[in-house]
Amino acid sequence: MLLSSREVFRGRVTRLTVDTVELPNGHRADLEILHHPGGAAAVALDGEGRVCLLHQFRHAVGGRIWELPAGRLEPGEAPLETVRRELAEEAGVQARRIESLGTSVSSPGVFTERIHLFLASELAAVPDAREAAEVFDVHWLPLAEAVRRCLEGEIDDSKTVIGLLRAQHAVAAGRLGE
Repeated sequence: MLLSSREVFRGRVTRLTVDTVELPNGHRADLEILHHPGGAAAVALDGEGRVCLLHQFRHAVGGRIWELPAGRLEPGEAPLETVRRELAEEAGVQARRIESLGTSVSSPGVFTERIHLFLASELAAVPDAREAAEVFDVHWLPLAEAVRRCLEGEIDDSKTVIGLLRAQHAVAAGRLGE
């Protein structure tokens, strides 16, 4: 149960609070909580069974990592709209079919961010519109190869690993297109 909350930082995207809570076992603790609006990511699967991956520069991790097209939820924007926007901006595609793959939390001990994962199919090309602050190359890889890269540790972004594994499961279970 939340007893008190004190904001210690407010930025453009996140804010940090120190929350005094009473835990289910009765213990009281001061917890640093980083509040984030959440995001949406898509496994874009084309007609040849390939998925879109971005090889993107991320300053916070010191270089390039493999990621799904994804973005932050804007105020008042539904996750489905976020993923449609990001597919067009980053992957240069729109999807006729988008199915939920559930959600993912990256670090629930300190971070409120929840990522909504989707499987996008029946794709059509549209002009991309990447932002100036985004540095990435777009790659289309067979789903099986992308999953192999996850399992071998080459792809280590959590939303990407979870999204690709859930997409593989959906495809294998025949749920694609239902």
